[in-house]
Amino acid sequence: MPPFTAVSARFAIASVVLLSVAKVMRVPLGRQPHEKTLWLVNGVLFFSLSFGVVYWTEQFLPSGLTAVLFALFPLLVALLAHFTLPGERLHRRSVLGIATGFLGIAVIFSEDFSTLGGEGARLAAAVLLVSPLVSAASAVTIKKYGAGIHPISLAAVPMAICSVVMATLALLTERHRPIAWTPAAVGATVYLAIFGSAVTFTLYYWLLRHARASRVSLLAYLSPVIAVATGVIFLHEPVTPRIVAGGALVIAGVALAAKSRRY
Repeated sequence: MPPFTAVSARFAIASVVLLSVAKVMRVPLGRQPHEKTLWLVNGVLFFSLSFGVVYWTEQFLPSGLTAVLFALFPLLVALLAHFTLPGERLHRRSVLGIATGFLGIAVIFSEDFSTLGGEGARLAAAVLLVSPLVSAASAVTIKKYGAGIHPISLAAVPMAICSVVMATLALLTERHRPIAWTPAAVGATVYLAIFGSAVTFTLYYWLLRHARASRVSLLAYLSPVIAVATGVIFLHEPVTPRIVAGGALVIAGVALAAKSRRY
């Protein structure tokens, strides 16, 4: 499936599921201060831009490398939270952890990307870094202004906005690309819509109400380990020593930054 079409389908299904749940549970929508603004911020930054970038770059990059690069997300959240969220100040160990994480990224970008995905892989990897940046900005914004808003509201309506945005992009750029509605493609889309979106992000926004943004973001550094292992076992994706070393530095940096905080 073309990337923007896939993103649109995924979040269309997820938003329908969540809006149906919201109706059954009588979840109020659009009544809290900043709620509609956060819908737009979340729909455009987190879901549309971040996932649009990830899906587009995974045409050229192994899934494991994509997850490793996205592991910058917790470090970027820590940096942004330091300047915008009371009580989430950085400490010396946090700064050392962030520096270690970025060193890991430098090691990864010293790789010969032609062995990972062709000539466009380095550019795709650079573009991918937009995703953790805008995701971090969205997480900190939600934490700062979304305290009284129901988690389903923060997930469902932005997903619907994303679906419309990505469907428009798909019509403009993917109109002539074939779509193979195979059982595997449909199954993957439904799985990602329900378990990877509707359930996951409702829980994620619930956690943001009850814990620090910088702590919740640490969940992201589980992804590289799972993605690299899954990609190698099932997709036969390449893993090089520099990817392993760089990924280890990124994860070590996140762990170091996490240990410096008192929760």
